[in-house]
Amino acid sequence: MDRRRFLLTSLAGALAPPLGAEAQQGKNWRIGFLGPSPSGTGAHLVQAFRQGLGELGYMEGRNIAIEFRPTEPGDYERFRLLADELIRLRVDVLVTSITQATLAAKKATTTIPIVMMNVDDPVESGLVASLSRPGGNVTGLCRMSPELVGKSLATLKEAVPAVSRIAVL
Repeated sequence: MDRRRFLLTSLAGALAPPLGAEAQQGKNWRIGFLGPSPSGTGAHLVQAFRQGLGELGYMEGRNIAIEFRPTEPGDYERFRLLADELIRLRVDVLVTSITQATLAAKKATTTIPIVMMNVDDPVESGLVASLSRPGGNVTGLCRMSPELVGKSLATLKEAVPAVSRIAVL
């Protein structure tokens, strides 16, 4: 499994607990997706995101609706407007795919859950208070940071117990 697929499947897993509680009641969940244009370099991320949700039983048009609000690369000023638009649509959760989108979403709401992926250091950027106790309404995945190296190695050792040497470039 490649890294992006793993991250997006993990993201879908992060969505599962809050969504699963009411899934039996037939609620149609609305997910706001804020990030770079999925038609360009992000197309594979969107595909993996949809696939991960599908593996958890969430299908567009059946029990979820995904409201995509993309921007062109470098047009980060629009994220705040797009985040406000998604909030007006009353999405149940916001999914953000880069740091700038997550920052805009965090400024726009303190009540709607925000699931981030592919962000820079979330503590340094002010998205969370700390990695161990993030607080607020932001959760998710970040790019590799020094604080996560130990956890990543432990996860690798658990997944591949026979590993005895690891090289990092």
